[in-house]
This record gives sequence, structure tokens and C-alpha cells, in this order.
Amino acid sequence: MKPRKRRCKRRTQETSMSKGAWIRGLVQALIAIAVLAGGVVMFKIMIAMRKPPVRQPRAMAAPLVNAQKVTVEDAVMLVRGFGTVQPKVQANVVPQVAGKVVFIDSGFVNGGFFKAGQPLVKIDDRDYQLAVQNALAAVASAEVTVTREQAEAAVAKQEWDRLHPNTEPASPLLLREPQIRQAAAQLQAAQAQLAKARLDLERTVLSLPFDGRVAQEGVDLGQFLSPGQSIATAYATEAVEIVVPLEDRELAWFSAPLGPAPTNPGYVEGAVADVTADFAGARHRWPGRVVRTQGRIESGSRMVNVVVEVKDPFAASDSRPPLVPGMFAEIAITGRTVPQVARVPRHAVHAGRDVWVAQDGRLLIRPVEVLRFDDQVAYIAKGLSDGEVVITSPLDVVTNGMAVRTEPAEGAQSKGGPGR
Repeated sequence: MKPRKRRCKRRTQETSMSKGAWIRGLVQALIAIAVLAGGVVMFKIMIAMRKPPVRQPRAMAAPLVNAQKVTVEDAVMLVRGFGTVQPKVQANVVPQVAGKVVFIDSGFVNGGFFKAGQPLVKIDDRDYQLAVQNALAAVASAEVTVTREQAEAAVAKQEWDRLHPNTEPASPLLLREPQIRQAAAQLQAAQAQLAKARLDLERTVLSLPFDGRVAQEGVDLGQFLSPGQSIATAYATEAVEIVVPLEDRELAWFSAPLGPAPTNPGYVEGAVADVTADFAGARHRWPGRVVRTQGRIESGSRMVNVVVEVKDPFAASDSRPPLVPGMFAEIAITGRTVPQVARVPRHAVHAGRDVWVAQDGRLLIRPVEVLRFDDQVAYIAKGLSDGEVVITSPLDVVTNGMAVRTEPAEGAQSKGGPGR
């Protein structure tokens, strides 16, 4: 009976413990619900008591642009172009007689210099000296023939006068007139042959009639030359030329000789030009002048080729090299002076007719009259006054009167307008 009592007592204790745990869990759940409900109530109270934020108006900043002050003044038009230096006078060295080369001047090499009339190449002249001697003998023989015929004619005249005084012979053959004319013609032919032989002898020495430089050479000692065979190319060093393609409208800004020659009454001397080229890592300048325009307009590009001449391109100078044919050069032609124009960057002109002017912190669209465009500058004839400020920055959207802030552009003459 004792074990059964113990089991009943244990079950009673377990039942009491289960009821206590359930009560504690219930209390904890009620506390959690109360805390949650209190938090919700407090959150609602805080929301109800919160003040709305004060709205602050946001200021829109005007765009910041580069600007440049305008100066209205007399401007010299500069017309710029590019071209390649080429010889003014160039010739092929070609022998006119045949023979073996027996002499070549030490300066007759590619790049060598020579003087006018200087012997450059000599051909063996012995055959030509013999030809001169033969021609001299032929002339002497013809002169004897003429003298003899004239003497015989004089004798015939005396005989005729003695036998037929105060009468003229019926035929000129009686006085040997045809024979005299034939002998004179033979003498003239012999003299021409002598002149030809002497000319051929002179032509065994090759030279050129100008001071120059050898551009290409292809002859050696002992080489046999034939008439018409080109042995070298040389050009004069007195002057070089540069052909500059320009649009025909650019010719209005400088003087270019259009007459046939300086002796023409309407001839006008060409404009001064500044020639610039890069050589040996440095930039060098030479003075030039416009001398003519070429005889036709390019059919494809409709460009006019203006010829600029540079004299003494090989003049000795410590500061610059010679202006050699083949160099690429930039040409700046000094044109006429135009009074009272404003110069602004080319990109500051919009649609080819408007500029943006900054005035009292506002952008004003100003129509202008553009006199001329070059690569970098636009020349304004009308529409801008001295001291006005032109906006040079690009803007995506522009309205007349919009607010702007200005600052000087790089290289501007002065600071921009007000309102920065």
C-alpha cells in the first residue's frame, strides 16, 4: 500500500507545478501585450504632436559663362594658307653633243651649289676640235674660189670692153656673175659649218645660266653621253615659290598682281607675306611677297592658287636654315586695313549672324553684321560697341534676357560684365 500512496502524492505535486507555469506564462504575455499597446499609443501621440517642416525656397544659380570684352579698332586683315616650297626656276641638265665624260666638277653632286656659267661637266672635245679645223679649211677654200671667180670676172669685163666698147654683154655668163654668186654661196655655207663646229665645241662644256643647286645627279667619269640624255636636275637659288590655294573671296582682302607684267599700266604690286616653317625642331620665318595667281581655278575645289615668292632663300643666317624646296610652310598674307571693326572668337558667332552679349547679369541675343571669318576670328562690322562683353561659352538652351554669371575667357582682354 505504501508505493501506491507515493505515486498519488507525486501526481498531485506535478499537477500543482503545471498550473503555476501556466499562470506565469499568462502573466508574461499580458505584460508584453501591455508594453506593445503602450508603445503604439505613445507613437500615435508623438505623431499627433509633431510639427510639419518649414519649406525653404531653393535659389536657382545662374549659369557661369566665359566672356570677353570687345574692342572696336582698325584691323589688318590676315589671310592664312599653306603650301609646299618649290623652285622658281628648275632645269634638266641635258648634253647637246655626244661624247665621253672627262671632267665633273666637285660641286656637281646631289645638294651641291654652283655659279652661273661654271663648268659642271666636260665631254671629250678632240673630235669637235678637228671638226673646227676642217670647217676652217673649207672656209679658206671657199674664199679662194670667190677671189678667183671675181678676178676672172674682172678679166672678162676688160676683154669685153676692149672688143665691144660702150656696150653691155647680152648674157651675165660672159662676166661670170653666176659663178661669183655660186662661190659666194659656197663660202657662206662653209662659214655656217664653221660656226656649227665651234658651237658644238662649246657645247662639250655643260653649264647653267644661273646660280643654283643640284637636286638630282646621275653621271660618272668615263660615261658616254648622247644628245638629249638627262644627267641632272638643278634649280636656281635666287628665289623659291609657294603655291597657296585660297578661296576666291579671300582675294578681296589683299592685293594680288592680276596684270600680265610689271610694265602693264594696271599692274599692282602684291601684298607682303610672312612664311613660317618648322625645321630641325624649331620654327623659322622668311619674308615673302605675293607675285601672281596661277592661270586657272581648280575645277574640283574652286580654289585660286596664289603664288608667294621668297627671295634669297639660301642667304646665310645663324638663326635659321635655308628655305629648301619640299618644305611645308604656313603663309600669312598681310591684307588691307579695315576701320572700326570688332574681333571676337569665331565660335562666339551663332548661326552666322548672332552673338550673345552679357549686360547687367543678363544674356542678350544681338544680331551683328559679320565682315569676314578666318580660322579663329570673326570680324564684326556692325552690331557691337567698344567695351561690350561677349559670351564665349557654349550653352545648350539660350533665351533672350536669361540670367548669367560671367568670368573672363582665357586670353580675354578684360573681365566680363557684372553679376558674377
